[in-house]
Amino acid sequence: QVQLVESGGGLVQAGGSLRLSCAVSGRTFSRNGMGWFRQAPGKEREFVATISWSGGSTVYADSVKGRFTISRDNAKNTVYLQMNSLKPEDTAVYYCAARDSPWAEVKGYVYAYWGQGTQVTVSS
Repeated sequence: QVQLVESGGGLVQAGGSLRLSCAVSGRTFSRNGMGWFRQAPGKEREFVATISWSGGSTVYADSVKGRFTISRDNAKNTVYLQMNSLKPEDTAVYYCAARDSPWAEVKGYVYAYWGQGTQVTVSS
């Protein structure tokens, strides 16, 4: 049973920073491409960032490029999302996802495993 558990969400003022973590258990984490997605109220889920198994390849949504950084620590079975210069439009539930492939991917439907989500709220 694969489990993904996100943490690190919360309430922050615009311009502030948060670091999300996603702990993965139940499989060999180092072989999985990982992604972060988010869903705001009344909106569809959208891609945020993805990282390959080695961390050598990363892709970001245009809306977060230059502000967010995805990284991973395979020794700790954990993927991170460092979020800086946060804006009110970043407010959403953030989900971590893992796929049965080592490569980064922006399409959500290729991810087989999802966490329960963590709320990020950015006040203006």
